[in-house]
Amino acid sequence: MLRSIVWALVASLAAAGAVAGDSPTVDLRGQWVFAPAKDFPNFTRLRIEGQPGTLRGTISSEWYGDLPMLQLRSEGSRLLFQLDNGNPRVAKHDLVLTPEKPGLRLTGQLWYAQVDVTAHRAGRGELASSGFPTYPLPPLRDLPDNGLARTPPMGWNSWNKFAEGIDDKTVRDIADALVATGLRDAGYTYVNIDDGWQGMRDSNGVLQPNAKFPDMKLLADYVHARGLKLGIYSSPGPKSCAGYPGSYGHITQDARTWASWGIDYLKYDLCSGEAFYRTYEAVRAVYQEMGAALQATGRPIVFSLCEYGRFDVGAWGRKVGGNLWRTTGDISDDYPTMAAIGFDKTAAAEHAGPGGWNDPDMLEVGNGGMSEEEYRAHMTLWALLAAPLLTGNDLRSMTPATLAILANREVIGIDQDPLGRQGTRAQHGQATEVWVKPLADGSSAVGLFNRSSSPTPISVVWNDVGLGTDPLLRDLWRGVDLGHGGHVFNAEIPAHGAILLKSRPRPANTF
Repeated sequence: MLRSIVWALVASLAAAGAVAGDSPTVDLRGQWVFAPAKDFPNFTRLRIEGQPGTLRGTISSEWYGDLPMLQLRSEGSRLLFQLDNGNPRVAKHDLVLTPEKPGLRLTGQLWYAQVDVTAHRAGRGELASSGFPTYPLPPLRDLPDNGLARTPPMGWNSWNKFAEGIDDKTVRDIADALVATGLRDAGYTYVNIDDGWQGMRDSNGVLQPNAKFPDMKLLADYVHARGLKLGIYSSPGPKSCAGYPGSYGHITQDARTWASWGIDYLKYDLCSGEAFYRTYEAVRAVYQEMGAALQATGRPIVFSLCEYGRFDVGAWGRKVGGNLWRTTGDISDDYPTMAAIGFDKTAAAEHAGPGGWNDPDMLEVGNGGMSEEEYRAHMTLWALLAAPLLTGNDLRSMTPATLAILANREVIGIDQDPLGRQGTRAQHGQATEVWVKPLADGSSAVGLFNRSSSPTPISVVWNDVGLGTDPLLRDLWRGVDLGHGGHVFNAEIPAHGAILLKSRPRPANTF
């Protein structure tokens, strides 16, 4: 009782501007509703409660649902706090709530955007209409194998080059370029539209493409007529990474829509779902939900899980109907990022094999940020990792050197080897590395890498990397047989370069 009287007195004095220091000069406790906004992240309502020094609050967003206000504290008449959207890759900054007649104003940097919105005290009925919908997740179970992706998927994805600038015409042009360049015949068969195709939902909740994609069914027909397959992108959250509608609350409906269009591949990116799908059980269940929905359509659709390697995804990716699963954060078109992803964040090799693959993200070959040697090393490493080969350059204008890297049939053969084994590191020097990948015919692929910025010699004792003595060698980038390799192989590797060999055991009884 005494505590209530004291707080009432403090609140009264605060309203008159009489309280200084860490105590708020205006009482902002209670429930607030934000003015309608179309800007990220579409805040809807706010609730603050508690006593001085122990205030707590929740802020709601159409993107991320109900988020706790972290480190909530007062500075004079203002309240400061931070938000966590579940993405550890973005920095957190203080947001500021300031009293401003007739309500309050929220300002500050929110992860990667500036926020400036107003709110008013919640009136009767306003809270219910601004609530964030929630949906139960299914109990965990193992889904059957969908029979797809017996070798790592190959194709093209729009994001690395075009981001949100993708449209129907460009996708058709890319499909034609895959045929004209011979890349389709080399195995690149998926034409995948990443984020940016989504429009609004109609009155029945059916997601429509935006104006850049007038008819997805006709586009799928165009792609299929060229011996290719069409892929698409969505998120289990309310919004995609670029802010377009996700599949939250529409899982089964969206799967049926895509199947009716003739979609062959889905990349499912956690994005805004990071905010509230934070446990192993929740993340696995939400991917299982879409995997089951895809299988229920009866259409064969490759399922690509993009949740950045959380909770050892390779150990359960197949169980939710997945065919490939991202194991890292996003790649970018520079050697340090590519190398860190490919060499240093390698997922467990035992998780990869026919039907399910560790995915270190898409290829950057030909996008201009790396040298020819670096792109060759990029392709070499991805092939040894049995990684999906999804190029992301503009196929309509690539150089002969880029085409030669992407279209090398012998290198592709290492990636697509039917044994489905992921290569592993066999030797690690100060600047050099040796990777070995067993192949179905009893031979091995051997990658020799120089991670330094200057030419570096390398020496490999074949016995030390498990390849016996005097193997028969072929240089796959040069396309030449090297004969017997003796006991030791010596070479100089260009800066950030690679050599890719195929090693066959020495035949018995030969001298």
